[in-house]
Amino acid sequence: MNRKENIQQLKTETFDICVIGGGASGAGAALEAATRGLKVALIERKDFSAETSSRSTKLIHGGVRYLEQAFKKLDFGQLKQVKHGLEERKYVLQNAPHLAQPLALITPVFSAFEAIYFSAGLLLYGFFAKNDSLPKAQWLNKKKTFERIPTLSKTVHSSVMYYDGQLDDARYCLALAHSADEAGAATLNHAAITSFTKDQSGKILSATVKSQLPEENGLEIEVKAKVFVNCTGPFSDAVRIMANSEEKARISPSKGVHILIPKEFLPGKEAMLIPKTKDGRVVFVIPFENKVIIGTTDTPYYHLEKEPILESSEVDYLLETMQPFFSKMPERKDILSGFGGLRPLITAKGANPNDTKSLLRDHAVEVDEKSGLVSLLGGKWTTYRLMGQDVIDAACKELNVEAESQTKNHFLVGGKNYNSDNFKNLMNTYALPEDVAKHISEKYGDRAEKVLALTHFDENLTKRLHAEYPFIAAEVIYTVREEMAVSLRDFFARRTRFELLSWKATKQSIPSVADLMAAELGWTNEQKTTNINTYSGMISHFQTQAGVQ
Repeated sequence: MNRKENIQQLKTETFDICVIGGGASGAGAALEAATRGLKVALIERKDFSAETSSRSTKLIHGGVRYLEQAFKKLDFGQLKQVKHGLEERKYVLQNAPHLAQPLALITPVFSAFEAIYFSAGLLLYGFFAKNDSLPKAQWLNKKKTFERIPTLSKTVHSSVMYYDGQLDDARYCLALAHSADEAGAATLNHAAITSFTKDQSGKILSATVKSQLPEENGLEIEVKAKVFVNCTGPFSDAVRIMANSEEKARISPSKGVHILIPKEFLPGKEAMLIPKTKDGRVVFVIPFENKVIIGTTDTPYYHLEKEPILESSEVDYLLETMQPFFSKMPERKDILSGFGGLRPLITAKGANPNDTKSLLRDHAVEVDEKSGLVSLLGGKWTTYRLMGQDVIDAACKELNVEAESQTKNHFLVGGKNYNSDNFKNLMNTYALPEDVAKHISEKYGDRAEKVLALTHFDENLTKRLHAEYPFIAAEVIYTVREEMAVSLRDFFARRTRFELLSWKATKQSIPSVADLMAAELGWTNEQKTTNINTYSGMISHFQTQAGVQ
């Protein structure tokens, strides 16, 4: 992903489609269009997956809660979404096997009646997953339940275990953008669309794209495309109204937060579903990167100009929700980090925009007849491929082009020749510790050798960035050269998941990573100091707001 080459391409060429937004839906749509043979630009104002797409619960699922609501309320829209999710789940798993794997989830119950109720529901959930190789739901007695989750409360009666999938959302989104780039799309992060140029009838002809990087000195590009596709998730309305000031808002953003705690509180491989909370939600407790993620919440969010972050009261809510289910409870001092994200919920006719639990989780495609803007609204991670297919179908109709989708069986960057045993070869070839070799293999897939080849030229690049984590210096160089990482947060939050795993360790590692990035990107000492202070201050702010130090 060569930034300079892509900028030159954006300056000089006319595209069939310009996709706005580099999250899962935008990167997926760009890959969808590029693999159909169309000429594609992908523009992201921050970084690939910087917003919603890196802040999910890391699950690939149809949505067990949506299934329950579908039958309780006879809501066939919810049922349709569950079926979409379960149909798409297998493609998410198969197309990037290094970044997505099956995951067992255990639902503890406190009575025989609950066991029967959840067993029936989860068996039905599995029924909708046609042509799926994942195991079906099964009831586990108390002994088997505690063998898998020994930290549960002794009042638990038994449990039901079912399967969904798990992914590293930020790196999966990056793999989509990277794959689109390799399929011919001109991809660019940290570049915002500030205005549209239109013809006399109001049709969009081009977009002004402005670099958000200080070192690029206000660079502006006029990107010309036949069709512009809006895939900006919670921010969709701003682009819709920029294209046509007469448009009405359709998105009601909902905030969800997560906390991370040490692995000791959920020591096994299985995740856990807390099926009911005092306000009618479900909460997941999930192993991730040798830590445990707990989430999420669901509340309206009105301040789109501000990053949604973990607040102290939300920490209290998640800890309180866990309490009936665990014999050993984490305390506030155990919390390693946390994050917030936004869901792009669509307001249906007659729906209360403040009742976020009732709003649509499915997606819709809208074509504005006046401006020609094609917008992809709503949706969720699991159905990103179907969403991209639907929105590019609409764009192709506007272009009067017939081109079939090619993405169902399209391996993403790193996935084609990946094998879960590859790390053993890396250990032997590069004399790496097992945790480092596994990390490099699992995050970069069949590109792992390209990362480690850098160490032939400098043995120091095998050094860990922090003694307690498997991240190494070679990753900084590789992600700058090959994955368009241009800021400290690009590396810490998304190219690796360092920021998610520990705020404290992230702050300790910032100076050494800044030295490596500065050398690669040509930062002056002043620019390096500014970047260090800005990012360190951001992490300190997150800690303060969450009440975690």
